[in-house]
Amino acid sequence: MRDDPVVTDLVTRARSGEQQAWDALVERYASLIWSICRRHRLGGPDAEDVGQNVWVQLVDHLDKIRDPAALPGWLATTTRRECLRVLRSAHGPIGAARVLDAENLTDKQAETAEQELLMAERHAALREAFSHLPPDCQRLIIMLIADPPVSYAEISATLGIPVGSIGPKRGRCLDKLRRDPAIAAVINAEAETAPREAGAAGSASRVKSAAS
Repeated sequence: MRDDPVVTDLVTRARSGEQQAWDALVERYASLIWSICRRHRLGGPDAEDVGQNVWVQLVDHLDKIRDPAALPGWLATTTRRECLRVLRSAHGPIGAARVLDAENLTDKQAETAEQELLMAERHAALREAFSHLPPDCQRLIIMLIADPPVSYAEISATLGIPVGSIGPKRGRCLDKLRRDPAIAAVINAEAETAPREAGAAGSASRVKSAAS
């Protein structure tokens, strides 16, 4: 995972007992924990039990995580372990079958876990960048992505923006969002990772061809 200065700052502050930093960590990675629970077919009270235990364990281990960039991976591993614990506690053949399925993760599922980590980082970066936007940009974007969609006429009346100015203003707001350091860090990290992944894939293909 990328070395995120925001995560480093949050972990440092949370270690010193700052509640606001701890709350920010929970908000940042709650979706990651929930997605892993869903992949293990857990929901409702079971997923809540897993989440609670993961955060309790993090309180005890926060000082032992030397590299804050490793925090998402630690959370993912701990969540999977907790999911298996809940599955093992289930009685009967259905519970046993679910444990067997979860323990025998395929390569595709392992890839999905990595994608979940990346998605959690992207969502966190987007939330952070959005919070840095001016209030007028935040209000405009919220209305533009509303479901059901809001017409330009309604946006104009609500925000006091001429209809013809909504498009250009949207472009300026999105440009500010893209230039935010949080978004730029994700883009740069993915740009650096892509050539390495392509090289690895090419090497694997050549090895496979040579073995054929």
